[in-house]
Amino acid sequence: SSASLRILASMPSRTIGRSRGAIISQYYNRTARLRRRSSRPPLQHLCRTARPSLRQYDLETDPARATLEDKRSLLVKELLSLSPGQRSHMLLTVPLSLAEKRALRQELSGQRGPPRQHRAPSSPCGWSKDNIALVRPGRGSARQPGGLRCRLRPRCSPHVPSPQSCRGLWYRLLSLLPAAQPWHYALKQIGGRFGSSVLSYFLFLKTLLMFNIVPLLILLVFVVALQAAYPPASASPRPFTGLELLTGAGYFTHSLLYYGYYSNATLNDPCASSPNSSACPLAAPPLPYNMPLAYVFSVGVSFLITCVLLVYSMSRSFGESYRVGSSTGDLAARVFSAWDFKVIQRRSVKLQSENICTQLKELLAEQRSRSRSLSLCQRLGHCAVLLLAWALALGTVLGCVLAVRYLSEHMHAVQQGHRARGSGQRWQEAVPLVLPLVVSLLNALMPHLYNLLALWERQDSPVARLYVAICRNLLLKMVVLGLLCYQWLSRRVVCSAEECWETCVGQDLYRFMVMDFIFTLLDTFFGELVWRLILEKRLKRKQRPEFDIARNVLQLIYGQTLTWLGVLFAPLLPAVQMLKLLLLFYIKKTSLMQNCRSPSKPWQASHMSTVFVTLLCFPSFLGAAVFLSYTIWSVRPSDTCGPFRGLETIYKSGKTWVQVLERSNPNIGWLAWAHQHLLQDTFLLFLVSGVLLAVTYFNVQVVRGQRRIIRLLKEQIANEGEDKIFLIQKLHAVYEQRER
Repeated sequence: SSASLRILASMPSRTIGRSRGAIISQYYNRTARLRRRSSRPPLQHLCRTARPSLRQYDLETDPARATLEDKRSLLVKELLSLSPGQRSHMLLTVPLSLAEKRALRQELSGQRGPPRQHRAPSSPCGWSKDNIALVRPGRGSARQPGGLRCRLRPRCSPHVPSPQSCRGLWYRLLSLLPAAQPWHYALKQIGGRFGSSVLSYFLFLKTLLMFNIVPLLILLVFVVALQAAYPPASASPRPFTGLELLTGAGYFTHSLLYYGYYSNATLNDPCASSPNSSACPLAAPPLPYNMPLAYVFSVGVSFLITCVLLVYSMSRSFGESYRVGSSTGDLAARVFSAWDFKVIQRRSVKLQSENICTQLKELLAEQRSRSRSLSLCQRLGHCAVLLLAWALALGTVLGCVLAVRYLSEHMHAVQQGHRARGSGQRWQEAVPLVLPLVVSLLNALMPHLYNLLALWERQDSPVARLYVAICRNLLLKMVVLGLLCYQWLSRRVVCSAEECWETCVGQDLYRFMVMDFIFTLLDTFFGELVWRLILEKRLKRKQRPEFDIARNVLQLIYGQTLTWLGVLFAPLLPAVQMLKLLLLFYIKKTSLMQNCRSPSKPWQASHMSTVFVTLLCFPSFLGAAVFLSYTIWSVRPSDTCGPFRGLETIYKSGKTWVQVLERSNPNIGWLAWAHQHLLQDTFLLFLVSGVLLAVTYFNVQVVRGQRRIIRLLKEQIANEGEDKIFLIQKLHAVYEQRER
């Protein structure tokens, strides 16, 4: 009834504790202050008689303006004096109902505001605040009809901009920051057309690109650039034939790309190359640059910074994905408040509508999957199928590992035979490509077999299907990489007499990266382009292949793992990885737009970024860190080349440097103490690990407590809703009795 509607309209939850008259009064005063601040010159530029009184007219405290119609008319009058951008922003922020806002807009459109007087421009810095739409950073905005103009301020120096104009220019620059981000529009286009699941792959690729920038800059500045400035006396370089781009050998062997090129001396010491250092007439440099120490510390610092960035990204991703509250109200929020009314360009409007439509499909599919239930017999049959499929998957992983091990030993014997017979140089460089070729072929073919197993399993949830595919592919790739790392550390690499075994390991990792990139391109060409042409031309189906997220994400993690494994043996390998990622982004985006379709079962990838970063951190980064730590602490380096020649382990270089400094200057004995108690003693490592575990435990407990409190608050809100329904029913019954 109308009486119940009046009661609902007057409830505190509908008016936020105030009446409509109070809301209109408050926004009238805010509008008046904004108009006076934007149109009136500063007080110091006016004479004393022209200054306004300090007693401003306040509708909230004046009883003479207590009627609602007077307040509404005054609010409309003040809104008409504002610019269109400020007027629209003010109407959006007023906490009134849609009917009230519609009535205000109609009243504003029926009246005409006073003509605005434009003044002559005098300063290039005098940006007018009246003609700048104030937007929040991070949201798109449309340019107002007034544009950006130079305005004159009374008695203002032409060379000194006013605070309001500088603030307006700052807001304008902040609004352009999101557009300056790399691939900003491309990511929006992908998310709007294919949903958050496909978008998560490209966001992960962008994250990997950021992770490679930091180690590359550190190694370039502290190792590569200085070694290029002081090149060692190495063998004459071989001629460039082009095959080096595939094999990584030949011309690249004695270059800055690999470990063996770097020297083990002080770079800026003029007596380092002299055979009789005691007879050197030149003085020692004031700041000697020890290349072995710089090499190991640059690698260690780059890994430490990468670890910090990974932990930060993982914690931030956890905070965004696994929020304390649930997402049961996301559907209502998308339906009623997802549209951005500041977007007016046709391309942006189409992109936003596609994005909202895709998000609604994902939310509806997620709710539909939650409502399904299976019987006991169906669950048992499904479990049996899952166990059999996993047995087949594990069997294929074991078979692939045995095949790689046999092929590796066979190729090792073949290479030794070719070197003993003195075969051609090109043939010796091409033979090592066989093992990376076979491993990359297995990595490209096995995911398709796992997709067939997924079709047999008939997983209802796309998220569960993706997790299963990721686990199987990750298990295959990590086990194969573990076998290869064991063979590399066992010195099962064939090198010439003048090459380091570290350089041979770096060449192997370079070959694996190049082969992985080539097979990724072939998979994109045959699995997406050729398959689309077959479906459309031969089979006459209006259907395109779907974008395989699991396979493509695992390819990125595999390539990044190879990069981290090879940082010690090839310092420029992060540059190769960055070039590979840049090419992959544009190739995958073009293939996605031209050859693929949106997922047949839309699903919301709210946790995908967290899962990807977690997989990158624990199996990938942790395994590479263990491999490099074992190499630095336990494996003896080459005796003929490299920055650590003649040492028992790479770790001994830091200890030797500390002893040399202590003998040369006894006043820095504290450095030896710090090296002994902070780096050699394991107590600090256990202490830091214990603190991290304690902080993690406390954070988990805090999140659990917050979830418990939110659950209690939701129960309280539900109880209050039932109380309101009860009161409304009682009031309705009372009004019915009065009408009778």
